[in-house]
Amino acid sequence: MGKRSVAAPAAVAGLALVAALAVASTTSPAGAADCPESTTCPTTMTFTVNAPDGLTITVPDGPVSTGSGVPGDPISGQLGAVTVSDERAALTATWVATVSAAAGGFTTGGGTAPETIANSEVLYWSGAATATTGTGTFVPGQEDAGEAQSLDETRTAFSKTTGSGNNSATWNPTLVVNVPDAAVAGTYTGTVNHSVA
Repeated sequence: MGKRSVAAPAAVAGLALVAALAVASTTSPAGAADCPESTTCPTTMTFTVNAPDGLTITVPDGPVSTGSGVPGDPISGQLGAVTVSDERAALTATWVATVSAAAGGFTTGGGTAPETIANSEVLYWSGAATATTGTGTFVPGQEDAGEAQSLDETRTAFSKTTGSGNNSATWNPTLVVNVPDAAVAGTYTGTVNHSVA
């Protein structure tokens, strides 16, 4: 009779392992897309856009002199660059900057009545923007001297009414002081406050 070969148990186990590896090599690794040939095989991609600094306003360091004059005449001068920077990267990137004068008006000496010029005598007009960045509509609070407003209440200095994403606007407002006839000589000091929201 002829002899029959019988595979050793170790050889059978080895063949089984090779077959298993061959099958495994045809499947996708964990987390991978598995698409048949000639089809679109998609991968979802993400990335993050950060908003680093939010919404800020920058004003000139003081004291700022806007000029000199005599009782009964106006004194007019520019305050210096005011800038709103909007880095919120917002879908609706609108804002309003406001301006007001601190309570008590502008005073010299001891701040008595003759030594005080009321906020109602101090007018503000923003003028057009001197520079802008980003998209949207930038609107001056007071486009020219004819629209100047007194600082005896809070006024809109500048605004952005449409647009998205980061943006900025800079303007150089003019202050006009209607000096009363009864004003005394001296250097008058007061505070002009800007804010943005």
